Formats: sequence, C-alpha cells, structure tokens
Amino acid sequence: MTTVRKLAAAAASTAAARPLDGQHAIVTGGGRGIGAAIAACLAGQGAQITLMGRNGEALEKGAAELAETSGQNCQGVAVDVSDERQVDQAFARAADGLGPASILVNNAGASESAPFSRTDIDLWNRMLAANLTGVFLCSKAAVPAMVGAGTGRIVNIASTAGQIGYAYVTAYCAAKHGVMGLTRSMALELARTGVTVNAVCPGFTETDMVADAVQNIRDKTGRSDDEAKAALAKTNPQGRLIQPGEVAEVVGWLVSPGAASVTGQAISVAGGEVMP
Repeated sequence: MTTVRKLAAAAASTAAARPLDGQHAIVTGGGRGIGAAIAACLAGQGAQITLMGRNGEALEKGAAELAETSGQNCQGVAVDVSDERQVDQAFARAADGLGPASILVNNAGASESAPFSRTDIDLWNRMLAANLTGVFLCSKAAVPAMVGAGTGRIVNIASTAGQIGYAYVTAYCAAKHGVMGLTRSMALELARTGVTVNAVCPGFTETDMVADAVQNIRDKTGRSDDEAKAALAKTNPQGRLIQPGEVAEVVGWLVSPGAASVTGQAISVAGGEVMP
C-alpha cells in the first residue's frame, strides 16, 4: 500500500475523526510528495479534495486513487500557479466541481541551487514565481469566498528556508522568507473574518525534491546516495529526514475547527533544527 493510501485509510478508519466533513480543500502541488500526503490526510478527515499542479494526467490519477481510498469526492485541475489567468480559471473550475474552497494549502514550489555569484536573474525569477507569486495568486483567488462564508483556512508550506538561511539556494530562501512575510500580513488583515493563515516549515523531507538534492550532491562531490542523504539529515538534531506524513498531520490540525485561534504562526517540522 502506498504512503498516500495508508494516510487516507488510517484517517478514514476513525469515524469520529472527521472534522472536515462537507469542506472543500484545494492542495497545490498535490500530485506527489508532501502535497499528496496532505491531500490524503484531509480526505481522511472528511474533506473533498481538489489537487492542483502542472501535470494534469498525474493529478487525475492521484484524485481517482484518493477518491477510491477515502470515499470522498476528489478532482484534479492542471494549473501553473505563477500565471494569474490560469489560477483564476483553475479556481473557478474547482468551485464548479466541488463548491468554493474553505481550505487552501499552498504547497506548490520548486528548488534550484547555485552559488550566489552564479544566481542569474532567470533563476531568481523562477524561484520567486514558483514559491512566492504562486502563494499570492492562489490566496487571492481563494480569500473572497472564504471571507464571504465567514470561515476559512490557508496553510502555506514555507520550509525552514523561510526561517533561516541556507548556502547555495539564495533565491529559494528569499522566496520562502517572502512567504513568511505574506503569511503574517495576511493573518493580520484577515484576523476578524474567520479566516486563519499559517505557515508550516518542514526541514529536509523525503520527497522528490530531496532526491534531486541528493543527486546534485552525488554529482558534484562523488558521494554515494546514502552519504548525500546523511549530509542532509545532519541538519536535523534527530539525525533523520522528515517524512511527508509528519507534515500532513500538522496541516490537518491547523485546518481543523480546534485551531481557530491559531493564525500568523510558523510551525517548524524539522526535528528541532529551528527553535524560536
């Protein structure tokens, strides 16, 4: 059984733990990794799910699998989150299928590494578009319906790179720090509307993005995959990589009714790497 199936089945097996019944959650970057784990967790709690991302075929397949496992209505909608026109159209399609979203998880993102001296304007713009502009555009598309309904949850997957600096990923870190500022400003503006806005900041997590980082380390240093993974895990005081399901569980709590007073916060899921 895949990780996604396990998460959805585990949450769905507890009949009492369905605080999201009747809600519609949009998860960007929902086709794999952390996004797929979050979607499975929320579906298991009763939410209907729209998976958004660039790969329409993968999204449809993921939505069908999630619907079968969780028993919830699920759909996939292809979109480039950095394109305003596409975002507006995608959110309209999602609402036509499952109604206005009451939950938005801004998980879509990308990471490219380069020394600062070789970070050109194209790399800079790609990182800001994928990791910051997408959060802004999707939030703009979701907020009016949430405010109109008097309730809503927005969770931005920001990374520990939004809290501290990492060498060789200047543009990515800058974008993720921007997500933190956006999160806090939105939380203050929306505080009296019933809409909360929070950030979840995973450390190095066992996903395709980390697999790419491992390959990059291997190619540049000659280390083995295990040695490259160990180098990444050293940043975590627990000495391990975070699992996608651990991030999903935190998101599941933040979008629950019990977290109504939690807004403008950044929760690190990093084994103690970042402490206030």
